[in-house]
Amino acid sequence: MAEQDRVFAGSIPAIYECYLGPLIFAGYAADLARRVAAAVPRRVLETAAGTGMVTRAMARALPATVEIIATDLNQPMLDYAAAQPGVERVTWRQADAQALPFPDGSFDVVVCQFGVMFLPDRATGYREARRVLRPGGRFLFNVWDRIEENEPADVVTAALGAMFPDDPPRFLARTPHGYHDAAAITDALRQAGFSRIETETVAKRSRAASPRDPAIGFCQGTPLRGEIEARGPGCLEEATDAAEAAVAARFGSGPIDGKIQAHIFTAFV
Repeated sequence: MAEQDRVFAGSIPAIYECYLGPLIFAGYAADLARRVAAAVPRRVLETAAGTGMVTRAMARALPATVEIIATDLNQPMLDYAAAQPGVERVTWRQADAQALPFPDGSFDVVVCQFGVMFLPDRATGYREARRVLRPGGRFLFNVWDRIEENEPADVVTAALGAMFPDDPPRFLARTPHGYHDAAAITDALRQAGFSRIETETVAKRSRAASPRDPAIGFCQGTPLRGEIEARGPGCLEEATDAAEAAVAARFGSGPIDGKIQAHIFTAFV
């Protein structure tokens, strides 16, 4: 994975939250928060918290007595998340999921929403999650299924491929949707020391008010933006317009409604 695939800075966090939050993340955040609550934890660690969508969902779903610590390696994302309302109870800390600054057996649940695919060394990240879990604890996380099962991202990627046929920007297919082999992920979790792994594939609907929303969200609110801007001045707006046109051609010029799909993993210590 290119180093640029992990760059979430500048205006990206706010655009990511505003456009992609309701489009693809909110439903899965509520799903993960529900699964965390079902574990009846006393202490929860979130890794790769991003702009805090799962963090806020957990703050609503969990009793006030439950301690929530949210971490991310990317300080701009963490700053954005900590500034949102409804997270006053949360402790925020910059931390690398591959080298967690917590003692062994510190948490009942470790949770991560669409973050493990960004880890340069996922095996180490899995071992760290297991290390900080107490006996009987669980590691809850999700990953996107292949891009063909996620219609808005697939349409945008195809549009950019047509715009830049000699060097298509492939961030979405390469990274967010590039780690979807459930059997391989299960094997990696076993090798990290988890005793039992449960997997569920969950499809949801991706809805937006107009084709412009996913175009802005994907092209300007993710590291795809850096790939596009590297292709020349003015390319970002041109690419956003091309993505909007492609989404409109697929879903119509009004509100859009497309399929999205993810795998949810529960790994038990």
